[in-house]
Amino acid sequence: MTYGIIGLGYVGLPLSILISESGHQVLGFDISEDTCESLNKGLSHIQDVPSESVKNQVDNGRFHATSDMSRLQECDVISICVPTPLNKIKDPDLSFVVQATETIAKTLRASQLILLESTTYPGTTSELMLPILESSGLKVGEDFFLCYSPERVDPGNKTWTTKNTPKVIGGVTEACLKKGIKAYEEIFNQLVPVENTEAAELVKVYENTFRMVNIALANELSLICDKLGINVWDVIEAADTKPFGFMKFTPGPGLGGHCIPLDPHYLSWKMRTLSFKTRMIELASEINAEMPHKVVEKVANKLNGQGKSIRGSKILILGVAYKKDIDDLRESPALDVMYLLHQQGADIQYHDPYVAEICDHELNEVMGKNLSSVELTAEVLNASDATIILTDHTNLDYKKIQEHAKILVDTRGVVT
Repeated sequence: MTYGIIGLGYVGLPLSILISESGHQVLGFDISEDTCESLNKGLSHIQDVPSESVKNQVDNGRFHATSDMSRLQECDVISICVPTPLNKIKDPDLSFVVQATETIAKTLRASQLILLESTTYPGTTSELMLPILESSGLKVGEDFFLCYSPERVDPGNKTWTTKNTPKVIGGVTEACLKKGIKAYEEIFNQLVPVENTEAAELVKVYENTFRMVNIALANELSLICDKLGINVWDVIEAADTKPFGFMKFTPGPGLGGHCIPLDPHYLSWKMRTLSFKTRMIELASEINAEMPHKVVEKVANKLNGQGKSIRGSKILILGVAYKKDIDDLRESPALDVMYLLHQQGADIQYHDPYVAEICDHELNEVMGKNLSSVELTAEVLNASDATIILTDHTNLDYKKIQEHAKILVDTRGVVT
């Protein structure tokens, strides 16, 4: 079979290479001609996908990237891996999904299988996509097939990859599910069928809501421990020795990444349309959103203890990616902390071995310039009035940091 993957980002490119490495022909579709051109030269823009892997599949003729959407008709299976961001009021923006579905509908032919992989609210596949596809005159479950199979990508995770992470899948009809299983059973180590697309959609948002709520509890615990003068990391490590009934979550400067800060709001939005209030999600979101402010407050208090204010102080940020050992800035709380510090007049520098530069638009265009990572030297640490560890990259020299930082705020528990 020929597989078409729409969207060649953090989800679509790993999926494309995995399928082509399984021996199938893959057409990767992306609106960026520059991205397609680079991929066809064997150059990867995703950290988890080595350029060598891309080049191997390009050279053997099993992978080709294109911006020509008319070629979708060549594909037996089409997987949609486009962004589903939230707007400013945290409502889902499904414009990319709609655009991809409308594009598919123009060339939809008999026996094609369409799978949505992008995170969304329960009902998207059957309520939003299905009517668009059936406007072609073809009938789902008979002429074409439609499934939802959520991505479970964890950037930087070397243990659980796209291939060996169990793959949830649900179909609009039983025939759709059977078609989806057949298309993916040779690609993934394990498939997890559920009764319909709504259940599959809810699985995805529930998984990340679970994490968001428990991270919020850990963040609130850290605030409680600050008030009580107790070491939060001591408490968490001791609790983690219980062999049953406890799962370890750790506090931090806020939520980051492509899933946890966003996915629960898809469910909140859906339930608001049904006059149901998701109180746990709203409270957890509120706690997590406060954490960058709490970090800045802690820095201010430590500076005040030395007769200084944030305004005019030199502050060094260590780590700006949303989690350790990756280069991903999506929804990173470090950007919020830097924004807040700049608003209060701080002179900011950062060091991150994975992120060479931060564009000003990622900081809401408050700096007036892009920022580049500085070398982590004793001189830079000594010259900084305060140093904040926001991302606990493995290869940071924490001994040097402790020796030379005048004020050290550790939000990840790596030096406490």
